[in-house]
Amino acid sequence: MSDQKSLDIKVLGDSAIIIKLGEGIHPSIHQQVKNLSFLLDKYPFDGFIESVPAYNSLAVYYSPYLVYQSKNGFQIDGTPIEKVTHYINTLATQISEIPVTEGRLVEIPVLYGGEFGPDLEIVAETHGMSIEEVIEIHTTPEYLVYMIGFAPGFPFLGGLDERIATPRKLTPRTSIPPGSVGIAGKQTGVYPLETPGGWQIIGRTPTDLFVPDMSPPSLLQSGDKIKFCPMTQEQYDEQKKVTTCQ
Repeated sequence: MSDQKSLDIKVLGDSAIIIKLGEGIHPSIHQQVKNLSFLLDKYPFDGFIESVPAYNSLAVYYSPYLVYQSKNGFQIDGTPIEKVTHYINTLATQISEIPVTEGRLVEIPVLYGGEFGPDLEIVAETHGMSIEEVIEIHTTPEYLVYMIGFAPGFPFLGGLDERIATPRKLTPRTSIPPGSVGIAGKQTGVYPLETPGGWQIIGRTPTDLFVPDMSPPSLLQSGDKIKFCPMTQEQYDEQKKVTTCQ
């Protein structure tokens, strides 16, 4: 990233920008997103509030007033957006110098099918598979957490095997129980809270993904990895919150 012109920066209102670092969903692009977020946390500019990573972009939020008033760290005078954009472009030249770091591996036990996975049979029938085959395919990969969004603690994951990719429901449910594990197109994820949703629900985990009293409140963070593993009804009943599979 030595060429500053390669950065695609767009204005997001009067106090944020979006920096796009590539196209599509790919771990190498997301690594650059994480690296830039790391650099901003390590070398924040005056007025910096936070950065929010997504699949291939980073949103940067700041205080326009503090940026305008500051003379520290900015190499140019100008409007807040001009100063922040120049700072980001300069900082981005260091992206390739950040060592690659592995996120945590968090194991999520799931009770598949039955009342907790009412759409598991639909996914199996869609692809001409048995229920056991769908479960085996879903529990094989380690899924990369690209971003947290939609609802507090909701992980958007990459790595779903295309053999079980299944379209969303035509009519969303008005209420999805917390802990529900679903598939929507080429994505899989877990509903941390009770919300409406149109994903195909294939199971449920007793693990809490969002606890307001925790710090941070979200169990998962961008860059972590998830490994789903099947559990029995008895194990589900015994465990209200687990992070490893029995």
